Amino acid sequence: MKKNDEIDQLIKEALSEDERALFNTYDEQNILQKFGGLFEGKMKWLNGMSLAVQFIMFGIAVYCVYRFFNAPDTAEMIQYGVGAFLLMMAVTAIKFFHFMEMNKNTVIREIKRVELQVSMLASKMNAK
Repeated sequence: MKKNDEIDQLIKEALSEDERALFNTYDEQNILQKFGGLFEGKMKWLNGMSLAVQFIMFGIAVYCVYRFFNAPDTAEMIQYGVGAFLLMMAVTAIKFFHFMEMNKNTVIREIKRVELQVSMLASKMNAK
């Protein structure tokens, strides 16, 4: 990790002020910034809708767990237990979808950083 930080520092030192400002726009994001990035771009409506569905499913799963522990007979316990299990599996699947979207956005961000570095290097080589 230290080696990467040193390389980033060398790159930043070699850049002009304008290039450094542009390069910093593609800097690493924390988890909250990555999550907020889900609601930008063309997929924001799908991510917003899936997040709402996820919260609804989680609420219904909590209700099923409550009913599971208060069920008078075994048949009802099985029904509510299976319902809670399936709903929590669906919530987990939606979470995986969101994590994959965040990972995709991170990869795209890194590719843009590399493209920026290559274009800056090419412009400097053409200037010489």
